[in-house]
Amino acid sequence: MSMMHRNELIEAARKGNPKATEQLLIDWEPTLKKMAFKQCTSNDVDDAVQESLAIIWRRIGTLKTIEAFPGWLLIIIKRECAKLMKSNHNLDELPEDYHELFSYYSSPDLRLDIIAAIHSLPEKYRSAIILRDFEELSIGEIADKLLITRMAAKSRIHRGRLMIQEYLEK
Repeated sequence: MSMMHRNELIEAARKGNPKATEQLLIDWEPTLKKMAFKQCTSNDVDDAVQESLAIIWRRIGTLKTIEAFPGWLLIIIKRECAKLMKSNHNLDELPEDYHELFSYYSSPDLRLDIIAAIHSLPEKYRSAIILRDFEELSIGEIADKLLITRMAAKSRIHRGRLMIQEYLEK
């Protein structure tokens, strides 16, 4: 699939075209499966892929930019693998060395810096960042969950990201 065709397909799916979304899922299922093989136990791969496809179908409209699509897929598949690992192995928590939010950063120092940056935020900004960037809630969902306006939610996310950036530049 050419880059132009891929981007057009993602954009059409983002805008709610069901045929484009269906084709996008068909085109990306092999990639999701490869991702799942790296993230899941072998018994969980098919379940993780199927659940991820359902999530993508439901949430494609929340994707901010076309360029973010591959990273978004990785986050979804990692989250689904983690859920399956937790439920299939009767774990209350994931193993200590597995932290879904930061496992895709290769440098341990960078992981620690990001964790520290997020923890350094005042609670109202930290909550908004986690809900948006890790739980992938929409602005409306964040506003409802935090009992604030949509504008306040956007502002908290923006300010929180700026504070994280400043922290990491120190």
